[in-house]
Amino acid sequence: MKLFRFALVLIHLFIIVLLSATLFNDYVSPSVFPYLNLLSLAFPVLMILNLMLCLLWVIAWKKRAVFFIVMTLMMFTPIKRWINYNAKVAEKPNLKIVTMNMHFGSYGKQKVIDYLQKTDADIILGQEAIKNLDIKGYPHKIDEFAILTLNSKTEIVKKEKLATFSNGNAFYADIKFNGQIIRVVNIYLNPFSFDKQEVKPVEDFQENKAKVKDVLRKLVPTFKIHQKEIVDIRKAIDDSPYPVILAGDFNSVPNSYEYYELSRGLIDPFLEVGRGSSTSFHDYKFPIRIDYIFTSKEIKPISYRVDRSVKLSDHFPVIAEFKID
Repeated sequence: MKLFRFALVLIHLFIIVLLSATLFNDYVSPSVFPYLNLLSLAFPVLMILNLMLCLLWVIAWKKRAVFFIVMTLMMFTPIKRWINYNAKVAEKPNLKIVTMNMHFGSYGKQKVIDYLQKTDADIILGQEAIKNLDIKGYPHKIDEFAILTLNSKTEIVKKEKLATFSNGNAFYADIKFNGQIIRVVNIYLNPFSFDKQEVKPVEDFQENKAKVKDVLRKLVPTFKIHQKEIVDIRKAIDDSPYPVILAGDFNSVPNSYEYYELSRGLIDPFLEVGRGSSTSFHDYKFPIRIDYIFTSKEIKPISYRVDRSVKLSDHFPVIAEFKID
């Protein structure tokens, strides 16, 4: 029994090391060591295993439980990027944003259009968007940049496509709102393009081994492509003379290199006002958050939610409300 417990302690320590290593994605780029970014994908599973083992030590009344609980609490913010709870903000918002990967309307184009119109958002951002997306009440739109769209109730004074690589896309639009201008950056980072069968485990060990190798062959190069795409996106943010809203399909999970780089200097409203799970991609039946809305500090978040009441795509819509003075 002692040997078994010792083995569990070693396993638990190893899990803590892997979880802690995700923090280094804030400093280490994929071009330097791409495999570190893989841990961000495994973060939910590793954390669940960690919590189960913490519970085991508590039930067994072992002092080591204190150490592991303290180590877990040190990762409180990384955990909150996946699942969070905040009290409702009483202040009234005046800006509503919806971002949604529409999967080209494959779940029903008119259903998507009807839903977006009912949200009554001030700005609607689309990725893998429906072509010629006309929504009643939105006289201003951008739909010439490949698979990205933007529909706005108020005037767009400037727009510009950002340099992208492979299948990624990005642009920014400077929009008049509430007597000022805000810069809205809509992005779709290069996708991993996995078929569900490629990541689904089977009984045959050799086949699973081959699947893992195939997945890694896609993941690592995509991480490096993301790093290149982020350079121009960051420039559009950092050079903006206006408050910024960054949103879209990042094809990256929380605690990844992409998350840290793109959120630098910005607010993740889910951390501030989010409630429940931030998971936005549901096709793999695995907790994956890859759709985001970030904002400058001048833009106060009031609410943030992933709308799981509808299935209009393989992504759920993300809806956030803000206050701009």
